[in-house]
Amino acid sequence: MKTIPLHILQDRTSSGLQIKKFRREDHQVDDPDTDGAHRDDHYIFFLLETGSGNLMIDFKEVQLLGGMLYYILPTQVHHRIRTVNVDGWYLAVDIALIPQECRNVFERGLLLQRPYELNEVQLKQCNNLMTLFHEKYKESDTDPFYAPVIHALLQSFLAIVAGHYNEHSGLNLKVSRRAEISGQFKNLLTTELRSIKSPADYASRLNVSESYLNEVLKKTTGFPVSYWIHQEVMTEAKRLLYYSRLTVKEIAHELGYADHSYFSRLFRKQSGTTAIAFRDQYRK
Repeated sequence: MKTIPLHILQDRTSSGLQIKKFRREDHQVDDPDTDGAHRDDHYIFFLLETGSGNLMIDFKEVQLLGGMLYYILPTQVHHRIRTVNVDGWYLAVDIALIPQECRNVFERGLLLQRPYELNEVQLKQCNNLMTLFHEKYKESDTDPFYAPVIHALLQSFLAIVAGHYNEHSGLNLKVSRRAEISGQFKNLLTTELRSIKSPADYASRLNVSESYLNEVLKKTTGFPVSYWIHQEVMTEAKRLLYYSRLTVKEIAHELGYADHSYFSRLFRKQSGTTAIAFRDQYRK
């Protein structure tokens, strides 16, 4: 493929969401298109009741077991989940349907999100909610109360998941200004990486000083602004090297570097290998 496929939720549904039930008797069919590696323009949530699964996301393997919650953010490159004897749920949600306070939780981390292990009571509550959600989702959408009902159930699920992850993180969402700024920085970094490379420019866009933004990120993540800019550049470069047929020069321009030689030197400095060597190594 020339570049990384982007799956658009609106191409599959007009309701802004899609919910499916996993069953252990379901058989998976391999996707010949690079094992289905792609991005999504929407969130994806998984709730595993039983069984196990694994997911490759941005070159990292995520292991999922029964009783776990997990989510994938828009733009993260991943393969389709591989499951063994799984009962559970899949939910795709348009960004516009996710309340900002929930997005603040889901998007504030600069590292790959971790699965959340539910206890027995939490799993039962989530499963019951998803069962009702699925039943109402399948009903006729000609009912004038169809949309309000499914959106109310969706908001309940999102709030429950955000609550679990907020508690799991050990951060207080309501009072943590640092966590809020870290999340805003991550969102800005994802959307503006190709045009903004300067820590000072990110600080300006967030209406804080560069020194304060550095202090916030060092406190919440252990690393300064420049580290995360380079990390995001390298992650996106590796995605394009592995999943696309773009040349190194084309990738440099795609990432906003007019001088592809500078980009090549930066890649080697950050990753310890050349861009071509990385592509050759991971495509063996």
